[in-house]
Amino acid sequence: MQKSEPKKKPPTIKEVAAHAGVSIMTASRAVNGKALVSAKARRAVDLAVKALGYVPNASARALAGSADRRVALLHSHSTTSAYLGELLLGAMSEAPQRHLHLVVEQCAPGAFAAEIVEQVAQAHVAGVILPPPLCDWAELVEGLRARDIAIVAIATDQDVPDMLSVSTDDRHAAYDLTRHLIELGHKRIGFIEGNPRHRSSARRLQGYKDALVHHALDLDEALIVPGDFSYRSGLDAAERLMALDERPTAIFACNDDMAAAAITVAHQRKVNVPAEISICGFDDTPLASAIWPALTTIRQPIRDMSREAIGLLAMRFRSQDEGADGVIGKVKLDYQLIRRQSDAVPARH
Repeated sequence: MQKSEPKKKPPTIKEVAAHAGVSIMTASRAVNGKALVSAKARRAVDLAVKALGYVPNASARALAGSADRRVALLHSHSTTSAYLGELLLGAMSEAPQRHLHLVVEQCAPGAFAAEIVEQVAQAHVAGVILPPPLCDWAELVEGLRARDIAIVAIATDQDVPDMLSVSTDDRHAAYDLTRHLIELGHKRIGFIEGNPRHRSSARRLQGYKDALVHHALDLDEALIVPGDFSYRSGLDAAERLMALDERPTAIFACNDDMAAAAITVAHQRKVNVPAEISICGFDDTPLASAIWPALTTIRQPIRDMSREAIGLLAMRFRSQDEGADGVIGKVKLDYQLIRRQSDAVPARH
């Protein structure tokens, strides 16, 4: 049986520009039929398109000369409802202000990157917002770029040329929260990890470890337990920590859902929060202030991050319409340590 050759990637506008000997912006404007392109350059681009078999982005063609564009918020099943809800609220409030139409696309569990790229392309969007862990999926990012779809990555540590990004300093935020617990007097601090596919989880774990080292505290691996950002995983992780012969006096969970689960386990075991154990989270989603006791947590400005993402896409589109090179924007927003009722000085033994 003869093996089929690997499917060749479709040519990009960048390759068209290189073949024609013009800038990417000139090639894009020529393909979209815009003015201010010389006859010589337009002919060179037309020849390059035919030679390479380039097929323009459907959304770009449909939107050429239009002030409004469609952008997609793409998410996966591993994105928690609270996190997704905050992203949606921010994007929905900002998109109309920027003359952008927002659509929401969910990745099917187990889908290949090429399938997701095709799904996005069929939605006829000019730009995509990628929250974690999608923003760190190199094959997906490259596939979208090959279709000339603008990308804004939320909370990524990837440094991809031309990719817009919005983030906070997860590592330093986790360091600050751990330091806060240490300064209260805690020496045995449990840590519930997030989904290992999310690089933010590793950054938060590193911040926790940094704080222990900086304050000359031993790192006990038994105090670090796996989670996946879900409430269910938080229940299991908290049970493991509470069952230790010498249980921690504080627990730092990688997000608010798991911290809320840890509080539930403490209530079930008749362990008072915060008199007998302090429990803290990360994100400051609405859940953090809805439970009892209300969570001490890191306020990650999730709504503002999606607003900034929409703004960066609007700036990218505007610069393209004006014939300028693509805007490269990397925005880093501040975080806050929000202290409520779930932490206190450790009980004396």
